[in-house]
Amino acid sequence: MLKIWLIMIAFTQFMMAGEKKMDIYDFNVTTIEGKEKSMSEYRGKVLLIVNVASKCGFTPQYAGLEKLHESYHDKGLRVLGFPCNQFREQEPADEKAIQNFCTVNFGVKFDMFSKLEVNGDDAHPLYKYLKSEQTGFLGTESIKWNFTKFLVDREGRVVKRFGSTTKPEEIAGDIEKLL
Repeated sequence: MLKIWLIMIAFTQFMMAGEKKMDIYDFNVTTIEGKEKSMSEYRGKVLLIVNVASKCGFTPQYAGLEKLHESYHDKGLRVLGFPCNQFREQEPADEKAIQNFCTVNFGVKFDMFSKLEVNGDDAHPLYKYLKSEQTGFLGTESIKWNFTKFLVDREGRVVKRFGSTTKPEEIAGDIEKLL
């Protein structure tokens, strides 16, 4: 009986050794214009992934995110904004209105995506992955508010998570280390 058990364990380990662990490039997202995009298009880039909202006390961070985009885009940074309406319905608009708001008020040129959920059963798989790779305060996975930021290195590793109160300019040093 012990021999059969050991054979089963060895077989299971053999089978699992061939399985590839998911990484950030395995996900697809939808642009704010409604086109599907593979995250693999960002391979080799440093990513700053942010859940955003237009009617939030942290909305002025759009300006700082755009400044990071302008300062580091040519060196390989990509800022990715994902609107989310899960926090007191602070992103009620549709994608066209969100895009217009960001362009008119903050001159946003970084990549923006369709609205998605970041918490709960309907959380987008990308966000489930991000949260599992970098937990929040006291090891919690759930995102507490808008403008939570995830920093991803050129190899696709989620290296750091920043809360809503961390201003984009405070992340510049961490970004520079990865560029």
